[in-house]
Amino acid sequence: MGRDRCSWQPWLASDAHPNGHECAKGAATLHHGFPNAAHQDHRPRPSPETGKGAEERPGCHAHGATHHEAHLDTVEAAWLGLSVGTHGHRHLRGIGKCGPRRLYVSHGKRRGGRSRPDESLPERRAALPGAWGPGLQRLRKVGSASGTMLLRAAWRRAAVAVTAAPGPKPAAPTRGLRLRVGDHAPQSAVPADTAAVPEAGPVLRPLYMDVQATTPLDPRVLDAMLPYLINYYGNPHSRTHAYGWESEAAMERARQQVASLIGADPREIIFTSGATESNNIAIKGVARFYRSRKKHLITTQTEHKCVLDSCRSLEAEGFQVTYLPVQKSGIIDLKELEAAIQPDTSLVSVMTVNNEIGVKQPIAEIGRICSSRKVYFHTDAAQAVGKIPLDVNDMKIDLMSISGHKIYGPKGVGAIYIRRRPRVRVEALQSGGGQERGMRSGTVPTPLVVGLGAACEVAQQEMEYDHKRISKLSERLIQNIMKSLPDVVMNGDPKHHYPGCINLSFAYVEGESLLMALKDVALSSGSACTSASLEPSYVLRAIGTDEDLAHSSIRFGIGRFTTEEEVDYTVEKCIQHVKRLREMSPLWEMVQDGIDLKSIKWTQH
Repeated sequence: MGRDRCSWQPWLASDAHPNGHECAKGAATLHHGFPNAAHQDHRPRPSPETGKGAEERPGCHAHGATHHEAHLDTVEAAWLGLSVGTHGHRHLRGIGKCGPRRLYVSHGKRRGGRSRPDESLPERRAALPGAWGPGLQRLRKVGSASGTMLLRAAWRRAAVAVTAAPGPKPAAPTRGLRLRVGDHAPQSAVPADTAAVPEAGPVLRPLYMDVQATTPLDPRVLDAMLPYLINYYGNPHSRTHAYGWESEAAMERARQQVASLIGADPREIIFTSGATESNNIAIKGVARFYRSRKKHLITTQTEHKCVLDSCRSLEAEGFQVTYLPVQKSGIIDLKELEAAIQPDTSLVSVMTVNNEIGVKQPIAEIGRICSSRKVYFHTDAAQAVGKIPLDVNDMKIDLMSISGHKIYGPKGVGAIYIRRRPRVRVEALQSGGGQERGMRSGTVPTPLVVGLGAACEVAQQEMEYDHKRISKLSERLIQNIMKSLPDVVMNGDPKHHYPGCINLSFAYVEGESLLMALKDVALSSGSACTSASLEPSYVLRAIGTDEDLAHSSIRFGIGRFTTEEEVDYTVEKCIQHVKRLREMSPLWEMVQDGIDLKSIKWTQH
């Protein structure tokens, strides 16, 4: 008797079940709790030998469970980390074989070709009223995508309830991997080779106050993405069957949602892998296309690293790049910009909202200057799209970079807006099948662009509310810190500023030391792309910040899901640790004694 092959090999058209029934042709069993699109009704067929169904055979499933329920038992057990059997099946060491090296759970020693069922499982399930029953019953009645959502919700409820359920816990498996379920913590597969491993309790994670680095996925975005991760998996560029048509329709709907957010035409939206790729396409693509006539570009000293590095790459190719300085407020001087434009200038690239200090540039004024001088205008709006109102036509923007994970969407997807009239031409950076109107070859990832479109739609609906709420929380944080701590400096213009990005310098405190002290709050001292460097932020140096203050800066990010309690806790801990670190600082002691540190001439030994 072989393994339960309808669990292990769902792609087989037909396979005799070891216990006397046959899986329906073309059907697939549940794998990790996700039903296959073709598997809407997976009932055991009558045995060809006896004519009886599996439900009538007492040896097939314990407790009178159907074939479908037995697989759910296995999935449930693996998800909750329980050591259980499969109620009469052959010993099963894995859940499915739909991918290499999936989850493996030890079910105890094999005895007579069968695993030992865990008698506590039915009792533990009975101790979870409403956690599984309704969800599984509804799962059989609804479609695949909705059923998956119900099962995911049931999993979460059961995972929490099992940790508190009475009764003996199953022994830890001695082989394979084990799942540990913790409140608000990702499940991690850990080796279980040691004889005695202490049970892990709920894992406490830091508060998240770094939304400029990335934002959490909005649950509404996940809801929109799930069907295209499970059922609607067609290639959107396949034109010969319904799978491709479904995905293409979803892709075009997402294109419309992105375009609506910035006032563009859907045909002007090109999907990319993120804002970094969009910036590269905009800067390198325009420069190289018009290189025969124009070989000059303009940007600022406070741009994102990918923009600065793209410009340096073009300099190596023979282009001339002007890096405009910024004022102490972080805003460029429009007169300097106008004076820097030359007859052979092809592109001006200025960031909408700075990712480190939150300063908003006068984008509309820059757009009018560029339009009057017949120069293309590109803006990196990764930190601005969905957070402040933007209209590419009113602001005279010719190219705009967008990132999905900055607006509560998925990572790995973004977009670039490229104006059609008057037409902006770019040279493609990669060769391939000519997708996205030949500007960005490669298969468009339907689930990701659907998530980007949903994130843009949610942002458009809630932008005004989010901005008011974030402004209130931002003011609360700044005021409470500054009224309790002296010598705190806010970097950037306080008026032309996006409130969700707050950069404060705490004099006489080393920023890295403060970050380590605030271990229960996720913060940063600058851009995530340069966070590994110990050098002070080039953005802060560009606005004229003293080096000691640049080393003591902390960026606080407030977003859609930040609460007042989180802000208050962050303020409390920040004040506490700044005071403690200053008490340890000899510089702070000298300042308290009235010594002017700038008058001291330091010597190096």
